Amino acid sequence: MNRTMSLVCGSAQKWTAAITVGALAAASLMGPASAEVGPDDVKIDDGVVAQPIADQPGDAAAGREWASGRKLGNCLACHAISDLSELPFHGEVGPPLDGVADRWSAEELRAILVNSKTVFGDQTIMPAFYRTAGLNKVADDFAGKTILSAQQIEDIIAYLLTLKE
Repeated sequence: MNRTMSLVCGSAQKWTAAITVGALAAASLMGPASAEVGPDDVKIDDGVVAQPIADQPGDAAAGREWASGRKLGNCLACHAISDLSELPFHGEVGPPLDGVADRWSAEELRAILVNSKTVFGDQTIMPAFYRTAGLNKVADDFAGKTILSAQQIEDIIAYLLTLKE
C-alpha cells in the first residue's frame, strides 16, 4: 500500500473510532432504554406487576437495608425475618417473611409492595408503598409522594427473593 493510501485508510479508521466513541458517549448520557414507571402508571393485573418499575435491577444488599430500616420500608414493624435476627423488635402482625421467595414470585411481590390491597383486599393493613392516589388520611407533607421509590421497591424484591426455606 502506498503512503497516500495508508494515510487515507488510517484517517478513516480514526474517524470511525471517533464516531463510535461519540455514539457510545451520547448513548450513556441518554440513560437506560427503559424508564422508571410512575406510581399512577403501574398496572397490576391478576395480582402481578409483570415488569420491573425501576430503571436498574434490584440490589439485594440495598433491599436488606430498606427492609430493616425503621424509617422507610420498616418491614420489621409487622414481619419477623430470621435473616435480620440481629435487630430487635420484629413484628407479629404480618406473616414471617422467612421463605417468602418460595411462596411468591418477583412479579407477585412487586404487586404486593406497590399496593397490597389489590392482592389481599381492603382488609389488609399493609400500606401501599408505591401509590399516591386513593389513599386515606395522608398528611399534607406526604400528599402526592410514595413511601418508597421505584428503585427501593426493586431492591426490596431482590432481597426478599433471597429469603428461601
